[in-house]
Amino acid sequence: MDLLTLLFIAFALGIDAFAVSLSTGAYLVRANRRQTFRMSFHFGLFQALMPVIGWLAGTAFVDLIHDVDHWIAFGLLAAIGGRMIWNSLRTEGSGIAKDVTRGWSLISLSIATSIDALAVGLSLSMLEVEIVFPALVIGIVAGLMSLVGIRLGERISRLAGTHMEFIGGIILILIGVRIVAEHLT
Repeated sequence: MDLLTLLFIAFALGIDAFAVSLSTGAYLVRANRRQTFRMSFHFGLFQALMPVIGWLAGTAFVDLIHDVDHWIAFGLLAAIGGRMIWNSLRTEGSGIAKDVTRGWSLISLSIATSIDALAVGLSLSMLEVEIVFPALVIGIVAGLMSLVGIRLGERISRLAGTHMEFIGGIILILIGVRIVAEHLT
């Protein structure tokens, strides 16, 4: 597999991580270095590990999860997006936002944004492509896209005001809906 093709695959896989990071940056308004690092690192790590898991698991595992992977991603994104919307309505104007770059929220978002990478790993195994280099490239690209997304989201939030937590929740739910729609068509 040539590097350009691999970069296109990595970019395509990183789009969801970028969108969720954009939403998170807007939600947090001013993400500190730790929050930015945690999210970028975890998104990159999960994006790198999922193709490896898919590559190792082979067709049996992917066939089992393929029918529901989009629903898993939707459920995780909808739950976190719903919580963001709920918090925005409940704590309107308080400026207190739950840190989604920690704990189960971060793990859930990391899984939800990297499930498609599992199928890519399976595809690479069928093409008999070694997985180490592609996994590293996919992880690095997703991590960088997440970093850019968080910073850009912060800037958008400063321009858009206090409603970004609500908008961020809507964006997460819409990403989940898009994932389901793509798999159903």
